[in-house]
Amino acid sequence: MKDNEVLQAYIDLVPFLSKVLGDGTEVVVHDVTHPKRSLVAIANPLSGRALGSPMTDLAKEIVERGLHTKENFIANYDGSAKNINFLSSTYFIKNEGRLIGMLCFNRNVSASREMIGGLISFLEHHNLAVPDRTAYHENLDSKVEDYVETRIAQIIGLSGVDPERLNAKEKALIVKKLNENGVLKIKGAVEEASKQLFVSIPTIYRYLKK
Repeated sequence: MKDNEVLQAYIDLVPFLSKVLGDGTEVVVHDVTHPKRSLVAIANPLSGRALGSPMTDLAKEIVERGLHTKENFIANYDGSAKNINFLSSTYFIKNEGRLIGMLCFNRNVSASREMIGGLISFLEHHNLAVPDRTAYHENLDSKVEDYVETRIAQIIGLSGVDPERLNAKEKALIVKKLNENGVLKIKGAVEEASKQLFVSIPTIYRYLKK
């Protein structure tokens, strides 16, 4: 089957799943081949997103890390948007082993967390329990610009050297790494990289040509 045919099968399920799961669960399908406008289906838009919204920070991290090659899904991790707490799960949509999309469920758990908040506070006060933390956290409010700034800073940080003290060769290697990770393909990324590396935009392009 073609990629769009596989994705369409999941898109067609969104209205059904939203009815089964109820108004408290947002159901979303992403097309990962178009990260800037990946959201292709949504029901119960609790996060405030709409068709054409970009991928979240976590979705981009999943693609970059190739997590889909090891797992078929990740379930029950924290999410947040519009002051709402979510318990989220993501199923990786694949076609012949290739990641082409994601089916996501974001369950509104704000009310339930508020209800048990007093009990948790009591237990913590008496040192009776330590709340669990999930392995992943997703900010559904994330903008592409925020992701670019954070991702560039992360890759620069791997050098272990203050950006102002990096030499030209080290900066060129970082630019190469940014390019290999696809970060520089995102609008505004070159400008942000030049800012964080303390070089001019033409210098970034010169590094890319090497």
